[in-house]
Amino acid sequence: MSALLDLALLFARLVDPERAHGMALKALACLPARPPTADDARLGVTAFGLRFPNPVGIAAGFDKEAEVPDALLALGFGFSEVGTITPRPQPGNARPRNFRLTEDRAVINRYGFNSGGHGPALARLKARAGRPGIVGVNVGANKDSIDRAGDYVAGIRAFAGVASYFTANVSSPNTPGLRDLQEEKALDDLLARVIEARDATAPGIPLLLKIAPDLALPHLDAVVLVARRRRVDGMIVSNTTLARPASLRSVHRGETGGLSGRPLFPLSTRMLAETYLRVERQFPLVGVGGIDSPQTALAKITAGASLIQLYSGLVYEGMGLVSRIKAGLLARLSDGTPLDALVGSEAARLVASPFPTA
Repeated sequence: MSALLDLALLFARLVDPERAHGMALKALACLPARPPTADDARLGVTAFGLRFPNPVGIAAGFDKEAEVPDALLALGFGFSEVGTITPRPQPGNARPRNFRLTEDRAVINRYGFNSGGHGPALARLKARAGRPGIVGVNVGANKDSIDRAGDYVAGIRAFAGVASYFTANVSSPNTPGLRDLQEEKALDDLLARVIEARDATAPGIPLLLKIAPDLALPHLDAVVLVARRRRVDGMIVSNTTLARPASLRSVHRGETGGLSGRPLFPLSTRMLAETYLRVERQFPLVGVGGIDSPQTALAKITAGASLIQLYSGLVYEGMGLVSRIKAGLLARLSDGTPLDALVGSEAARLVASPFPTA
């Protein structure tokens, strides 16, 4: 099935990226319903109280409206994260807002939390009640909200009965001022309110915090301090970057928005390792940014990720990337090393190396 989707991907590259994304969602929605594929037990991961059949997830942004989580799980993902979903519908930024940087194996997007609001996504997730598979819900704030922390609280309350876990996304670069929520005082207030809402409406459901890769290290110190103090269940490292590496060649390299894909890999992986050492195994991390091969997936794990997520890599490598990564991980585990033993094994070495330059 993934081979057929990959053929469709070749065609989709001939059209506008946002239209191609819509075509991919329609194709996935047309697939016959199937249960998630069985995985080799060696790929299983236990993190924040959940048992994942394998560590490879689909990142938020692909299935914004919770239209195809079960189709993605059936294609071999170990978990799916839907969203980002805002309380009220909003169109996001003007088009065009998604650009392929083909020569760089990268993407720049400035969607700006385009969302149908809580209602439609909640109805879809309620309709899949009882089906197997881990589906996280990524929540955010409306652009014109006067109480952005309140919007996150509303998201927790709305999806309390249907989310396997929650992600508070405070790191998108495409909503003005949103990243200010990563400042220590604002973040502490947000997490206090969100965790209070979680404990009241969805006790035991994990809460993850998604951060930007562009934090200065003293800022990262403060973010991790707050996350540990407030006892979040995990962190996702990282969102897209505002940096533009000098190596970029595409004509679209000057577009505004968040850069993802291969050029993000060095920075996001370094920030993952920095976060891992600061967290001191108090909670697990999810590694995102530039994964497009079994080698880059393994590098995220050895940098500190218990779980990983893909998105932009699929644009260039196709859905077959999921099975290739899992096969690559199994090859690495063939000597009997458990997957958990690899987590963070290279973090100290990475942190001691020169910091990636833009």
